[in-house]
Amino acid sequence: MTTNDQQHTGAGRPRSAIGRLVRRAAAIIAECNDAQRRMIELWLSVDHGRAPDTYAEFLLRTSGTLIREPAACDRTD
Repeated sequence: MTTNDQQHTGAGRPRSAIGRLVRRAAAIIAECNDAQRRMIELWLSVDHGRAPDTYAEFLLRTSGTLIREPAACDRTD
């Protein structure tokens, strides 16, 4: 069977379907990994959604990883 025959009979299609499935699974795993990392960052952060009570608490909060907002050119509004 030649390559041209495989294209017409669909014999090559299972490979592409498996490839798509593998790529989709890899994307899901990568997204779960990013979400898990972000949850851990938020869980371990000192900031709990309220203003700092003292200047020392403010300095403690800003010493860690900061959540960056998008640049002005990347904002939608």
